[in-house]
Amino acid sequence: MTTAGVYDSRICALGEGPLWHPERQQLFWFDILGNRLLSRQGDAPLEWTFDEHVSAAGWIDNDTLMVAGDSALWRFDIESGAREIITPLEADNPLTRSNDGRADPLGGFWIGTMGLDGQDGAGAIYRYFRGEVRQIYRDITIPNAICFSPEGDTAYFADTARGAIWKQHIDRAGWPSGKPEVFVDFSGVGLAPDGAVCDAQGNLWVAQWGGWRVACHGPDGRFRMALDCGAAQTTCPAFGGPKLDRMFVTSATQGISDTDAPHQAGAGRTWAADMPVKGVAERKVVL
Repeated sequence: MTTAGVYDSRICALGEGPLWHPERQQLFWFDILGNRLLSRQGDAPLEWTFDEHVSAAGWIDNDTLMVAGDSALWRFDIESGAREIITPLEADNPLTRSNDGRADPLGGFWIGTMGLDGQDGAGAIYRYFRGEVRQIYRDITIPNAICFSPEGDTAYFADTARGAIWKQHIDRAGWPSGKPEVFVDFSGVGLAPDGAVCDAQGNLWVAQWGGWRVACHGPDGRFRMALDCGAAQTTCPAFGGPKLDRMFVTSATQGISDTDAPHQAGAGRTWAADMPVKGVAERKVVL
């Protein structure tokens, strides 16, 4: 597999949440610490600034995104930049922010929250579905790797601080059914799982914070291959392109010391590579 190349040279302090909009054929991603939503239209860079941290998105229709922020899930008009609250999200807790999130197979939206300083157990994972936000997991430190199997019957999520990814059976209405099981435990080898996405074959691709790569694990949890990136702090992958056979990877400068910075010129940039596998089109959020 070839090494990923730079897709967008703008530097993000904490790049996250890449989303390929299947109708617009356009990539969106975030710089959480910069309160920015970024995109491209051809060679032209696009950027929107928010009044709070924003971290993840789902697509509602051709012109509209659901954007997760510190205090709410927002309805965002791509062309005008107009935004309005869909529903509050931990709006009464100024010490947390949103983090990783993704639309589920039934049009719901799973979104994680975490402490602003990564406080132990301060986060949770919620599901938005048909106008209601319900907490489905609690006492999570850094929720990440939220994604779904191509068949739609399995969800995955991680706590980066614990170094583990779990898999969870979901019922016909998209809710967790039974207890989650450990899918991959990286804690013994010192790897930190960040954002993840499943391909059309059911493999899970997870960005490894500090690992310079996105690792692929089969449905059985076993390591299969990896995509190398020119940034140590890879944060989240997304499949995109006309054939969904291109992977985009966000990255971060957060946590890189002044001593190490000269050796990490690619930090914070957004990367892309043609892949030997295809992804699954991101599901639409149903309000």
